[in-house]
Amino acid sequence: MTDVTTDAGLQNAGRWATGAAWFDYDRDGFLDLVICNYAEFSFEGVAPKCEYLKVRTYCEQRAYKGLPLTLYHNNRDGTFTDVSRSSGLDRFVGRALGVVAIDIDNDGWTDLFVARDASANLLLLNKHDGTFVDAGLEAEVAFDSNGNAKAGMGADAGDINGDGRPDIAVTNFNFEFHSLFLNRGSFPFEDWTRASHLAGLTRSDVGWGAHFLDFDNDGLLDLMIVNGHVIEVIESLQSQVKYRERPLLLRNLGNAVFEDVSSKAGPAFSQDYLARGLAIGDWDNDGAPDAIFTCIGERSVLLRNNAGQQNSWVGLHLVGVKSNRDAIGAKLTLRVADRKLVRWVTGGSSYLSSHDKRVLFGLGKLPANHPVDLEILWPNGGMQVATNLEINRYHRIVEQVTK
Repeated sequence: MTDVTTDAGLQNAGRWATGAAWFDYDRDGFLDLVICNYAEFSFEGVAPKCEYLKVRTYCEQRAYKGLPLTLYHNNRDGTFTDVSRSSGLDRFVGRALGVVAIDIDNDGWTDLFVARDASANLLLLNKHDGTFVDAGLEAEVAFDSNGNAKAGMGADAGDINGDGRPDIAVTNFNFEFHSLFLNRGSFPFEDWTRASHLAGLTRSDVGWGAHFLDFDNDGLLDLMIVNGHVIEVIESLQSQVKYRERPLLLRNLGNAVFEDVSSKAGPAFSQDYLARGLAIGDWDNDGAPDAIFTCIGERSVLLRNNAGQQNSWVGLHLVGVKSNRDAIGAKLTLRVADRKLVRWVTGGSSYLSSHDKRVLFGLGKLPANHPVDLEILWPNGGMQVATNLEINRYHRIVEQVTK
């Protein structure tokens, strides 16, 4: 393997890069790259000295000036051009961490949601001309209800209430609550944090990686979150908060309300970690989404899903031809019996992680001999239908291109 970063023009020199996402913002069939940058920092010079209740600790994020996003356009020849200025992304200065690329407004063009730390979250809508506009304020996802910017770390998007539109989850600091925003098809989004029980379930946590997954294959997207504090002495300062924290597995009850089933999910969910990145993927190809998360100073934790095999499922591996090869940005609509399930192939998401690009649909107790039909809206705008898909197996679907 050869490091071609410099030759490709992707150095992002002088910036503290964090999350990133591949996505095809101009629909030319080649993946572009957006990079979240965190804060201005240098090991040269005198670092600020910070204390928390007279205890020496990390400086809070506001002690450092934020940075703008970086956007690289794919030149189709193995090189990239920095288009941060022409796209307008260089205007959004802040402490960015997590990013997810998905079509938020259902216009067929991939947008971006960016979680930022003590900076306003961004909802960057693709204007189809190489530029983006921030609708975070209009959508009411930029700040909390009191007008404060939360400590956004990880982010994901998916349809949790079955209306075919992507909703947004964001992990935050303790006592801020992790956020959940329902996409009602128009602005503003609805802050569903309390109604979903997410506020009470995450009150004391510092969240990082987060991802929607249907762990039990019942057709409803659940939510997994990994947590871990940043202040080593926090337990002596705040009795309700722990330094090492447990991961959460939250089951969707069917009405965008979550139930904490972590205690039933195995011994890994009863242990404490300094967890950060979380990635989801079916590593053993049994149709049940598995998980892996990273920890500060410790080995990563790989979790095999033993629950998803109890229900039916169908898996899709999309291969773009005119669209980008990984089909990032595709929208999949599956119809079976009286159900309609919508999923997307997203770029980025969670916190500093990348996921299995195959798409899994949980089908509940549907009989194994019951065929299903699938509609694919490819990233380049083409529509394709696949019928009579066999249940309990993966299907490789190549984009059909008409001349």
